[in-house]
Amino acid sequence: MSEEIINRVANSKLVTFNLEDFYPKGERILFDISHWLMEGIVLRESEFREKAKEHDWAQYQDKYVSLFCSTDAIVPGWAYLLLSLHLAPFTKKVTVGSLDELESILFAEVLQHMDVSEYTDKSVIIKGCAHKPIPQNAYVLLAQKLQPIAKNIMYGEACSSVPLFKRK
Repeated sequence: MSEEIINRVANSKLVTFNLEDFYPKGERILFDISHWLMEGIVLRESEFREKAKEHDWAQYQDKYVSLFCSTDAIVPGWAYLLLSLHLAPFTKKVTVGSLDELESILFAEVLQHMDVSEYTDKSVIIKGCAHKPIPQNAYVLLAQKLQPIAKNIMYGEACSSVPLFKRK
């Protein structure tokens, strides 16, 4: 007895939301300011300003830059501001922190401006596996954005999803 195999997942009304589709394109750069500090720990204002003035900022054109200090130096807040102002005309975005924090900020901005009305009253699966560095915070923000409108929210793949939310 040969029965036709039916793909129930493909025929279901599930909608998959893949955050990877919204990954902001562009190179990510970590800019370590410790190299501009005396012995990596002391910021001398005049020397720091001179290095900022002479630096080739154009090399960061259309890139995402995260400023950080890899040493235990106490860096005054104005130093990050000064560098961000030099970078602003060239970069797509400047932040302070790690690459993970940069990714989290980028996705927060993407999700903030995203129209999710097409997911109203739908069963949504938030795809979990990605080949790009999607921050965990992006999944949390997405789930919170979908909760008021979606019928169901699941996580994973259609064949093995974890139910997270079901509207009553």
